[in-house]
Amino acid sequence: MTDDSAAIRRWYAEDLRLRAPVRRNMSVIDAYAAVPRERFLGPGPWTIRPDVGPDDVFTTPDAEPHWLYHDVLVSIDLERKLNNGMPSFWAHNFDHLDLQRGERVLQVGAGTGYYSAVLAEIVGRHGSVVAVEYDADLAASARANLAAWSQVEVVAGDGRTHDPGPVDAVVVFAGSTHPAPPWLDRLKEGGRLMMPLTGANWWGFILRAERQGDSFNTRSIGGVGIFPCVGGRDEAAGERLQKALEGAQPRHVPIRALHRGDPAADVGDRLWYAGPGFWLERAQS
Repeated sequence: MTDDSAAIRRWYAEDLRLRAPVRRNMSVIDAYAAVPRERFLGPGPWTIRPDVGPDDVFTTPDAEPHWLYHDVLVSIDLERKLNNGMPSFWAHNFDHLDLQRGERVLQVGAGTGYYSAVLAEIVGRHGSVVAVEYDADLAASARANLAAWSQVEVVAGDGRTHDPGPVDAVVVFAGSTHPAPPWLDRLKEGGRLMMPLTGANWWGFILRAERQGDSFNTRSIGGVGIFPCVGGRDEAAGERLQKALEGAQPRHVPIRALHRGDPAADVGDRLWYAGPGFWLERAQS
């Protein structure tokens, strides 16, 4: 990229500000402007998957990085349908995560590390990101790509079982039918879990849960269709969730609280959905 690289990244970040949109935390925009996306996607030309037609792939005419500074999916492994993720989608999610400088984040599903770097820029040099990636090859790539961000620890392993110690936020980049116990166990008071809760068809919503003592206030911040999380799927629960979501607007899923364990026999209409080890309480109309 030319000497205009910083200006191009800033344009891209400000475009995401409008597309996401980002309204709450402008450090999200500064983070996108700071991180060179090409560092995490290997040598070009690159394969682009347009959001409006993800199966109609486009190969960039050359290896100039400016092609990557648009709100597009960039393929990591076309055969496995792995991609770098839609920048505006994650900008929207990060905006609702309410991250502050100095906080500690567990990222489950680091891929090649691009969004790990974005998270690292948001929490700053005095914060930290534990980026866990199940695929050993992707984890190795992420570790090399993130060498400039000393506040990121890359772990090759299972993000559902890895113990990061106490964290302020957990961000999950793959779809599950239920949260892993450590994601809830390790949240500090006021800590936030953000995860794709997805049914049998891999579609669902982004669940945001905030710890308040022994309970978790919850809401949806939007719909999602996403690659499944290894070890995070229960077939019967996926069918129940898909049925619960029928007719629901993804941003207005009628939930108010996450409870651990199984619902009591007398919970009645308060039960919206139950998965392994947890259940979601219906919001009062």
